[in-house]
Amino acid sequence: MDILIEFKHVTKIFKGGKVAVDDVNISFNKGEFICFIGTSGSGKTTTMRMLNRMLDPTKGQILIDGQDIQKKDPVQLRREIGYVIQNIGLMPHMTIRENIVLVPKLLKWPEEERNRIAEKMIDLVELPREMLDRYPSQLSGGQQQRIGVVRALAADQDLILMDEPFGALDPITRESLQELIKELQEKMGKTVVFVTHDMDEALNLANRILIMDEGKPIQFDTPDNILRHPANKFVENLIGEERLIQARQNETQVKHVMLTSPISITPEKSISEGISLMRQKRVDSLIVVDGQGNLKGIVDLEDINVHRKYATSIGDIMNTNVFYVEKESLLRDTLQKVLKRGFKYVPVVDDHQKLVGIITRSSLVDIVYDAVWGDEQQEEAEEGDNKELQEATPTSSKSQEGV
Repeated sequence: MDILIEFKHVTKIFKGGKVAVDDVNISFNKGEFICFIGTSGSGKTTTMRMLNRMLDPTKGQILIDGQDIQKKDPVQLRREIGYVIQNIGLMPHMTIRENIVLVPKLLKWPEEERNRIAEKMIDLVELPREMLDRYPSQLSGGQQQRIGVVRALAADQDLILMDEPFGALDPITRESLQELIKELQEKMGKTVVFVTHDMDEALNLANRILIMDEGKPIQFDTPDNILRHPANKFVENLIGEERLIQARQNETQVKHVMLTSPISITPEKSISEGISLMRQKRVDSLIVVDGQGNLKGIVDLEDINVHRKYATSIGDIMNTNVFYVEKESLLRDTLQKVLKRGFKYVPVVDDHQKLVGIITRSSLVDIVYDAVWGDEQQEEAEEGDNKELQEATPTSSKSQEGV
C-alpha cells in the first residue's frame, strides 16, 4: 500500500519544558482508518494536531504524500485536510448548505458544483434535502453531527482528522455515527485519523490503533493483534480484562462457519434465466459474479418484478452496493454487523474479491443461541450431575461405615 503520512522522529515540547510528544516514528497508508488512543495527557491529540499544523513539531519531520508539511502554507494545508471536532463547529449563522460547502467555497468552486456536492453529502447521511436551507439550531444534535462529518468530506480531501467527534453524544447516536463514518470511509477510500479515549470505539472503527502514553507510542497494530498480544501491562489495563477474555475465547473466523456453495449468476444472463434459477434453487435472491467468480452485485425477486418489463439482463438490474465480509474476518465482528443490520445473508469473499461462500442470518442466530444458552445448558447439566452425586454420597458413606 502507498504511504500517505510519515512521522520522522517527531517531538513536541511546550513552554516550560513539558514534553507532549516524544520521538514518534510511525507511518500510515492511504485509505487506512487510524485511531489514536491513550489516557488524558498521553499526547494523542497533540500528535494529530501537528498533521494540519495547528501545532508545529519542536523536532522532527512530518510528511504527507512525501512532502514536508513545514514547507507548505498552513492555511492551504488545512484546506486540503478535512477536520471534525467534538463540538461539531457548524457556523450558526450559516445554513446547512453553506456549512457543508464552506471549504469548496474557499477553494472557489463554481456555485453549481457546490450545490451538487451539498445535495450529494446530505443524501449520504440520509437526511432530507430540504434541511439544506435550515440553520444548525433547527437540527437535532445527532443531525448536526452528521452534517459535521460530511462537511469534512465535501471538498474531497484525501485525509480527514477527527478529534473525539462523538464524545458528547448519547450511546445510541454515537453508535449510529460510528457506523456512518466507517461506511463512508470505506466507500470513499479516505484516510481517517481519529482521536478517541474509548477503546470499544477504536476497536470497532480502526484498521490500526496507535496506543500512546506520556507522549510515546506504546503499541501500533491492528485491533486483533492488540487484543491477542498487548505490548505491556499499560495496554492490558487500557483494553480491560473483559475484552481480553472475550478476545481469547472467540477467535473463530468467517471461513470456519460460512456455507461454501452460494447460488450465483453472471450479469449477462437473461431475466428469465435468473427467475428459473431462483425457482430451481428455491431462493428469492441471487449473488452476481463475473466470469472469474468475482463479486459484482446482488439481485432479488423484488428487483426483477419491478424492472422485468424493460430490463434484458441481470446486469441491468443488479444492485452493486453489496455488503460483504472477507473470509479471514473474525466472526465476532461480523455477527454484530449482520444481526444489527438485519441481512438475511452476506456474501463472503477472499483477498481478491472472489466469491467463496455466504453466511446466513439464521446460522449466525444459531451461533448466538449456542453462545448464550449453551453455557446455561452446560451449567444445568453440571448442576444435575452435582445433585446426583450429592444424593449418592450419603449412601456410599453409610456403606463404608457399616463395613
